[in-house]
Amino acid sequence: MAKAKQSKTAKPKSSKPTAAKPGTAKPLFTVPATLVPVAGSGELFQVRRIYCVGRNYAAHAREMGADPTREPPFFFQKPTDAIQVVPAGKIADHPYPSLTKNYHYEVELVAALKSGGKNIPAAKALDHVFGYAVGLDMTRRDLQKGMGEEKKPWEIGKAFDRGAPIGPIHPAAKTGHFVKGAISLAVNGVVKQQSDLAHMTWNVAEQIEKLSAAFELKAGDLVYTGTPENVGPVVLGDVILCKIAGLPDLSIRIVQG
Repeated sequence: MAKAKQSKTAKPKSSKPTAAKPGTAKPLFTVPATLVPVAGSGELFQVRRIYCVGRNYAAHAREMGADPTREPPFFFQKPTDAIQVVPAGKIADHPYPSLTKNYHYEVELVAALKSGGKNIPAAKALDHVFGYAVGLDMTRRDLQKGMGEEKKPWEIGKAFDRGAPIGPIHPAAKTGHFVKGAISLAVNGVVKQQSDLAHMTWNVAEQIEKLSAAFELKAGDLVYTGTPENVGPVVLGDVILCKIAGLPDLSIRIVQG
């Protein structure tokens, strides 16, 4: 009697994804770069990260209910796509964001880095600064405070679309480094914030030193250096005008989001 032929069981196909050959992999989609114009040139500054320092003027620390003594600075970040470029000499429409009923302005000097590193000493920190700009750290204050009271992260109050308006970046080679100078903000022609950069608790070089102890800084990083006292709310139709001595004004109009 002939032996029955044994059937060959097909091997199951592997569920593992097939690796692309070296040099052939392609991204699924393109994420647009965030670019800020460099004043007086056709160059663009590509933003890598946005760092912000909190309560860096003593009077502002007091109005936020904090200790104004020279305690170590603290930092938070905004997403890169929070940038809203505001051309010099123009009033840009700025949409009132969702979820908030208490939307605040905070005018700030912004330092743009051309290089970086870890543990940068303050004495060498300004060597890494490419230039400076006028910026706004717009804040959904009710959301920020609400999350803070619940001991939860308050990114929702700071890290939202167009929450970081900025003017063109001016090379430090032309402006010099900003250690003093008037800084102010007006709403509908009425001055609300008025101080001097010299009143920063931690100056730009010291901020870079502290930041680089926590993060490896790199070219493309922006540092929003803190705001003076008298932050406050805006409503639809308000026009904000920001001034820092030595830089062009920055202005936005609050419009329906």
